[in-house]
Amino acid sequence: MASSRWCFVSPSSSPTDLIPRCSSYPILKSSATSSTYGQPPPLTLTFTSSSPTHLRKRHARTPMVSINPNNYSDDSYFRPDPALTNDDLRPTTPSERTFAWSELASLWIGLVVGVPSFYLAGSLVDVGMAWWQGVATVVTANVILLFPLVLTGQPGTKYGISFPVLARSAFGIRGANVPTLLRALVGCGWYGIETWIGGEAIFLLLPGSVKSSVFAEVVPWLGTSVLEFACFIAFWLAQLSIVWKGIDGIRELEKYSAPILILLTSSFLIWAYVKAGGFGHMLALSSRLSGREFWALFFPSLTANISFWATLALNIPDFTRYAKSQADQVIGQAGLPVFMGLFTFVGLAITSSTAVIFGRVISSPIQLLGEIGGLGTTILAIIGISLATITTNIAANVVAPANALVNLSPSVFTFRRGALLTALLGIAFQPWRLMKSSESFVYTWLIGYSALLGPIGGIILADYYLIRRMNLSLKDLYTLSPDGAYYYSGGYNLTAMAALIVGILPVVPGLLNNVGILSSVPDLFVIIYNNAWFVSFFLAGILYFILSKIKARGSDSQSQLADPILPSKA
Repeated sequence: MASSRWCFVSPSSSPTDLIPRCSSYPILKSSATSSTYGQPPPLTLTFTSSSPTHLRKRHARTPMVSINPNNYSDDSYFRPDPALTNDDLRPTTPSERTFAWSELASLWIGLVVGVPSFYLAGSLVDVGMAWWQGVATVVTANVILLFPLVLTGQPGTKYGISFPVLARSAFGIRGANVPTLLRALVGCGWYGIETWIGGEAIFLLLPGSVKSSVFAEVVPWLGTSVLEFACFIAFWLAQLSIVWKGIDGIRELEKYSAPILILLTSSFLIWAYVKAGGFGHMLALSSRLSGREFWALFFPSLTANISFWATLALNIPDFTRYAKSQADQVIGQAGLPVFMGLFTFVGLAITSSTAVIFGRVISSPIQLLGEIGGLGTTILAIIGISLATITTNIAANVVAPANALVNLSPSVFTFRRGALLTALLGIAFQPWRLMKSSESFVYTWLIGYSALLGPIGGIILADYYLIRRMNLSLKDLYTLSPDGAYYYSGGYNLTAMAALIVGILPVVPGLLNNVGILSSVPDLFVIIYNNAWFVSFFLAGILYFILSKIKARGSDSQSQLADPILPSKA
């Protein structure tokens, strides 16, 4: 069998530079790309093969990286360890970087326009906020979150690497499995929640006689009815057909769904405007909170809103690795606060209007559509809810867990297998229990998992920007050699592990109190829990930076050097 290998070509190299070192390997792609924001172009992953009959092959058993032979010595070659790479984990090639800023913006529109976003906005009114207070809370949270989103997305675009590979830099070659699996766990929970919402949309379509049958009665041990569970499984199966097409299928779905979702959302708003008698009546619902009560609610609500997209703030490299340039990834993501603010206004306006139209606040759009009734409304609702749910669920909650499982065992898992296991674990979360009330959704689920994701984000950003100054060694990200820069202690960076644990621990008492395991805790722990993402993010990040600096003073500084195939400055 003909052998084949990868060639990572430095931005300054030309195909002819490689001929002396790869004379028996025909060059397939040029590495010339233009720089953005004064940065050098990303490394080009060039596949080469010794056999002309294998020119279309995408990966090989013994891939190898080579660099410009005119500048570097023989030790520049390396073979990525098979246990650390496969076709889903390797850096993206120039031909695979197809996401323009408009497609990334469409991705975010598809993510934002969904039932959970609507439900989150409605929950703020449900717990007592006025519409403008809710909008201000959501926009503030998303402006804050935009910074880690763009900062974490930068290495994805620069190096073409996914979140699991980026995590190897801070946590170690083997230690990266810890943050990626924690992120995957949250993603599985979200996948279950979104799928449950889609199943509820199917349930809404059913005739009234079926919904009032014995099959619609709640089974105590299951926590829901057999009929609702069957609808949940039906929607669960429908999503797999899209997941099976991989990242290209997701990109096409998001691209064409965005305008449809905007149209359907606008139609929903117009209906509320007409029925309530204008915005004056729609937005007449005032705050039920005093000044002190509002501020007591504002900070946990801010944390919950940050937590809402904190999952994507970690694994955004899974998408930005396909961006055409840094400009595309920055501009494409910059619209998040705007998209989220507009959709929140729509959600809050419609939710507030329900108090005028029905005499009570209805925060769930599915329950609201059930109240509206009518065949035409029901059909449009099913299309809208299904499309919104699928576009959000697949992009936000399948990609990261699937990639985490691939990183755990590249020889066993592919993206498809990882996605299938993610979907199965989503059922195990029993999402119908998490969606019982606004309080359980916002203050238990959203705030609770932010204690896991906050410290991971703080550690990764501190490592990449403060410790490594935006320079990574690609070859060391794909090797199990003890001499690798990210091997640390047996493949684990104990400094990162310690910072992760310290970042999580202060939030635990408040979480246990919130779920009822502890009857009471000191007020300090309640405050920490209400600000879980902020506390864990900064505590873990600062501690990691301090410990890393202390460790670096007494250790060989060679482990911190950048790969010679990269420029010294980003």
